[in-house]
Amino acid sequence: MTRLHAEHLTLAYEQTTVATDLGVEIPDGSFTVIVGPNACGKSTLLKALARMLKPKAGGVYLDGRLISAYRSREVARRLGLLPQTSIAPNGITVGDLVARGRYPHQKLLKQWSSEDEAVVTESMRLTGVLDLADRLVDELSGGQRQRVWLAMVLAQQTSILLLDEPTTFLDIAHQVEVLDLCADLHEDGGHTLVAVLHDLNQACRYATHLIVMRPGGVIAAQGDPSEIITAGLVEEVFGLPCRVIDDPETGTPLIVPNRRVRKSEHDRPVAVHEHAAL
Repeated sequence: MTRLHAEHLTLAYEQTTVATDLGVEIPDGSFTVIVGPNACGKSTLLKALARMLKPKAGGVYLDGRLISAYRSREVARRLGLLPQTSIAPNGITVGDLVARGRYPHQKLLKQWSSEDEAVVTESMRLTGVLDLADRLVDELSGGQRQRVWLAMVLAQQTSILLLDEPTTFLDIAHQVEVLDLCADLHEDGGHTLVAVLHDLNQACRYATHLIVMRPGGVIAAQGDPSEIITAGLVEEVFGLPCRVIDDPETGTPLIVPNRRVRKSEHDRPVAVHEHAAL
């Protein structure tokens, strides 16, 4: 059994049910990406995995126990979360924000230590923000801020990281920058990553394990992107007629939408050759 998995989940917000009898396993050591159309339950599932949303039924299991059985501080020592919307306190520096990731490891009588300092410094080095330590977070670009938030999550020293739409509001260059960093953390740091992404091509390029959800919180497919992504699946789940080809850079699946048929092409009269009328 994997370290993080869910069984028979029913997820809801008040009286609105998002998913019923949902089950997922997050392969240990994977870069798992959850994709699906809007409002299918992607972020809701991630919140349940992070213990931010209590299931109406079923359970999420972390290291063999129901995640609800742990104290909050213990969960934070095992699992790190980067929420969809992160707001830094006004006037806080990069170094101070990253240092907040050490909170789960602080004890009542023993506060900041040289070990904490070393972990914070290393987390900023790994995410490329060490030279920004004295800068105000408010002064940074979107891509820089995402790297800072990732550094704070890394400072928790958890081997499982959950990322809710980490590329939202970033331009394409910063999206690739953040996803490359996530891939480095997975490959070089040995972290298990679970991310919600909107871009299916980016998901196929970076994921080692893909979970495809359809409306109603239903798992349509899960596995290696190269094995599960087909034109039929994309049209079934996203309603997008397309071709699936090999990405020329990575060899991973690349979704190419069918070209738009111009209205003039629909209205164009069919030519009749003279010899056909004879």
